[in-house]
Amino acid sequence: MRIGIFGGTFDPVHFGHLLLAEQCREQCKLDEIWLIPAGSPPHKESKGISTGKQRREMLEFAIAGHPAFILKDLELHREGPSYTVETLRQLKTSHPNDEFFLIVGADSVRDLHTWREPEEILELATLIGVNRPNISLPDLSELTQKFGKIVLAKIIWATMPGMDISSTDIRKRVHENESVRFMTPRAVEVYIHNNRLYLD
Repeated sequence: MRIGIFGGTFDPVHFGHLLLAEQCREQCKLDEIWLIPAGSPPHKESKGISTGKQRREMLEFAIAGHPAFILKDLELHREGPSYTVETLRQLKTSHPNDEFFLIVGADSVRDLHTWREPEEILELATLIGVNRPNISLPDLSELTQKFGKIVLAKIIWATMPGMDISSTDIRKRVHENESVRFMTPRAVEVYIHNNRLYLD
């Protein structure tokens, strides 16, 4: 199968995440999207992040009813920082016959050479770079200098409609007792309220 790998903190998951995943599924002809909540993201402070259990449960509510969206919580069971290359290794070992596509923002494609073991990431998966409409693609000159122009064959592009929603803004709005209706699925909104998330 052609499987899209979409990792993130998802604190909380919102409609921007879900629309991005669906656009990649459709545009890149993927059979499934595996959403993988990060354990300890290496690029973020763990302090203040909701528990893995809470983020997993919000994701479960958000993707319920979509047969092609699958939650994989392998990073939540791993000690230490969650590195993409380790996740891809684990997935390739357990699913050797599937083809993996790593979904990342356009800027992350540009900065791939700064990630841990980027050469192996490119061996294990094709990158799907997600870009906004009418926005120029990022300058990949540093990437091609490091890996050669052959790296461009491992990158495909998907377009994400403009949607100005972020998890940071949702957390801030909840903290300030402002509405987050229609920013995240209703079930996630109710979960946030019932569990008193983001109030501290």
